[in-house]
Amino acid sequence: MHLDGSMADGGNGGDGRGVDVSAAWGRVKRRLRAELGEDVFASWFARLELEDVSGGVARLTVPTRFLKSWIESHYLDRVLTTFRAEAEGVGRIEVGVRGASAPARPAPTSGKPSPTSGPLTRLHATATQAALQGPGPMVETEIAAPRGEAGTVDLNGAPLDARLTFASFVVGRSNALAHAAAERIARNDGEGALYNPLYVHAGVGLGKTHLLHAAGHAAREAGRRVIYLTADRFMYGFVNALKTQSALAFKEKLRAIDLLILDDVQFIQGKSIQTEFGHTLNALIDSGRQVVVASDRPPTELETLDERVRSRLAGGLVVEIGNLDEGLRTSILSARLAAVRQSHPNFEVSPQVSSYVARAITANGRDLEGAVNRLLAHATLTGAPVTVETAESAIRDLVKNREPKRVKIEDIQKLVASRYNVSRSDILSERRTAAVVKPRQIAMYLSKVLTLRSLPEIGRRFGGRDHTTVLHAVRKIEKQIGEDAVLGDEVELLKRMLQD
Repeated sequence: MHLDGSMADGGNGGDGRGVDVSAAWGRVKRRLRAELGEDVFASWFARLELEDVSGGVARLTVPTRFLKSWIESHYLDRVLTTFRAEAEGVGRIEVGVRGASAPARPAPTSGKPSPTSGPLTRLHATATQAALQGPGPMVETEIAAPRGEAGTVDLNGAPLDARLTFASFVVGRSNALAHAAAERIARNDGEGALYNPLYVHAGVGLGKTHLLHAAGHAAREAGRRVIYLTADRFMYGFVNALKTQSALAFKEKLRAIDLLILDDVQFIQGKSIQTEFGHTLNALIDSGRQVVVASDRPPTELETLDERVRSRLAGGLVVEIGNLDEGLRTSILSARLAAVRQSHPNFEVSPQVSSYVARAITANGRDLEGAVNRLLAHATLTGAPVTVETAESAIRDLVKNREPKRVKIEDIQKLVASRYNVSRSDILSERRTAAVVKPRQIAMYLSKVLTLRSLPEIGRRFGGRDHTTVLHAVRKIEKQIGEDAVLGDEVELLKRMLQD
């Protein structure tokens, strides 16, 4: 069957005009990444997959109900428009949840709403969109609610991992301050809160989530009321409370706890959700209750978060967990090996192998755990002893895929300003003299090359400039580097200085 004689039934094979739908979907995702920026794409579209296309309907899936409702509320029209540009036969988008017991329901584009049953409850965008984003075009959508949630406030929080305790946390120079602050807060039996809020930031796999779970366990053992939430669970809870008309009960329950732990705060989106988060922060802190927050960057770099919320987060104790030094990596590796030997007593790794792995893997603790799993697999599947040579082979990809140093736009601006004898405020200003324009354009170029920030985000960090200004600067410096070897060497030197 074809839609308007163009789209063939059967989905991924193509259409009557020879369009490869799988290839078209790949182009759709690339366009969304380019148009929305890396951060937005990674947050909402990285796990969006094409299931099939038939009868002019593209069926997409995501792993969680929250992602489904968010994409339907905010990006459904954009995804459809982008898909149509690549495959004209697509006339409608349906978003489902992978592994859900009930089939996904389409978000209708016209006509009267039909009754729903089971776990799906209709929510008009006049409520959702006003809550999440403010004024905008009205789109009718659906939110999938877990069974038994209708009319109730589900705020029990995400479960704490029983393995992530202070006892299993390996302390070193890079995380000692964060560990001491989290433990002090969790075991505080006096009146009032300490270091409020405690804001912990670190890159991937450096232990911030472990600390949050450990603090939650210790506080609960002390008889305190604790809620641990990820950013998406907080947002889903707020949206669901609006849908079931229980927003007041949601707020009251959230503010009646002793310790709120919020992970991955960088993913909190939506104007009213951020406003409610800010109100909750203020209510808890002002009433002497403790708040602990984790993110992948400091508060000042959360560009998408409301300025008042950023200011409140920065007003507490902000602690960074740094990269793991070799001594800490060795300690973490020893702890992982000891844990594995409890279930595999014959698994032995020599000090030479341990030393090699600790030196070779520098990115994060998760890669160290992955290395242990691979060494265990080699030992149990082959029966051969683990040598340095077999370790080299087993962890080769982990060594190749080391995370590069995360370069900050602020550091780029400071270095370039110093190099060209201007001030950072000059680079951010409206001055258009040659002495300022050139370093400003070089700094914009380096920000595009060395960070994952989108052009609009870079523009905002350079005095609120438009993304077209950034694009012009990037293209101009690229052209000049190709024509001027001296400038090319100069820019390469700046890159090395920023990445070392």
